[in-house]
Amino acid sequence: MNPGKVVHPDALDAHLRQGSAYRPWEPATRFTYGEDDHRFSRAAARCVGVGKCRGHESGVMCPSYRATGEEEHSTRGRARLLFEMVEGDVITDGWRSATVRDALDLCLACKGCKRDCPVSVDMATYKAEFLYHHYRNRPRPLSHYSMGWLPLWSRAAAAAPRAVNALAHAPGLSRVAARAAGVDPRRPLPSFAPSRFTEAYRPEPTGGCRGRVVLWPDTFDNNFDPHIAHAAAAVLHAAGFDVEVPDRTVCCGLTWISTGQLGVAVRVLHRTLDVLGPHLRVGTPVVVLEPSCAAVFRSDLTDLLPGDEDARRLAQQTHTLGEVLARHAPDWRPPQLPRAALVQQHCHQHAVLGYTHDRDALVTAGVDVEVLDAGCCGLAGNFGFEAGHYDVSVACAEDKLMPAVRQADPGTLVVADGFSCRTQIRDLEPGARPLHSAEVLAAALRGGNGLP
Repeated sequence: MNPGKVVHPDALDAHLRQGSAYRPWEPATRFTYGEDDHRFSRAAARCVGVGKCRGHESGVMCPSYRATGEEEHSTRGRARLLFEMVEGDVITDGWRSATVRDALDLCLACKGCKRDCPVSVDMATYKAEFLYHHYRNRPRPLSHYSMGWLPLWSRAAAAAPRAVNALAHAPGLSRVAARAAGVDPRRPLPSFAPSRFTEAYRPEPTGGCRGRVVLWPDTFDNNFDPHIAHAAAAVLHAAGFDVEVPDRTVCCGLTWISTGQLGVAVRVLHRTLDVLGPHLRVGTPVVVLEPSCAAVFRSDLTDLLPGDEDARRLAQQTHTLGEVLARHAPDWRPPQLPRAALVQQHCHQHAVLGYTHDRDALVTAGVDVEVLDAGCCGLAGNFGFEAGHYDVSVACAEDKLMPAVRQADPGTLVVADGFSCRTQIRDLEPGARPLHSAEVLAAALRGGNGLP
């Protein structure tokens, strides 16, 4: 190729990232990393530098990079820092590293990389693991105590929801409350419903031909949007199911996982398995309306509780509404609802659950469905509420999602099964009324009454 030139190339193995002397730090972890030989160092070394996370065109990965354009805020940039942390040459303070903490701060934990990355880097899990060790036995950010413990505070607020809402939204007090909770004051605080779904719902056994299902009362639909859970119960009844709810308070542990409070999350999950045990052992389907909670059961649960047979059962028996209809009532057809709908698919649906059956449920009802390829909504659970994240959160939404919502034809329904997605849309476009798929199907049962 270069006649007359003399070259002395390095050997093919001269500059390998993991040479013959490579011996990384192997820390004890809370997640098991079964696909990485149970070694965090293998997980941290998954990234091979392809850089697909630096794209802007389609998919979910990586919303923070799309907002900032900085390598540090791409999946690849964060993976590189984690690799350097376990290698121990450049980053020498391990889990206490402020450099790694700052790089992970703008990770939305959307799990988009778990699906979109060619080698399935799961930065949401790595972030939760890092936060657990980084803040272990140390004071945490205020948001970890407020939003991380949201299921507990929601249960307390249920005693007097109107009073709590009045205090949280009172002029002057709202900004004080937001700062005390580590929330950006520009972000409106959600309002608690007058009554929780679990308090108002009364099971009515009908001897349904499909048998029993357990309708999961997640923190968000139970405390903030109980009308969605009631709508889902109506749809399940119409499809021929007897619907039960757990007789004790349960939680998937999502908020503790996302803030890295993994010890608490494990205790919460053990308690949940104790409550659901009788249902799990007879194969009762568990219908979960909030995609992020369903993703915990299908993915994180068995990684945090390896070898637990009830955890394995729950992972297998967790269904979205569309999935339970497709698998256990394939011949059921709801009344027709000839409306167009824009669907914002939740990131965890995209990464873990898939959206095929939920889309099909709407199509079966006559809805003309367009699933947006708009990436993450930007709110992403606690992320968009936390102080210091507001601008990035809004930038994610304004990339594709909000322009699509604003440009939709009048009469087009906006459907978003995730509480975060609906909240972001309402916050940034106050006139919008995003719906859960359960609400659309329930409206079909009523001949379209109640839809915007």
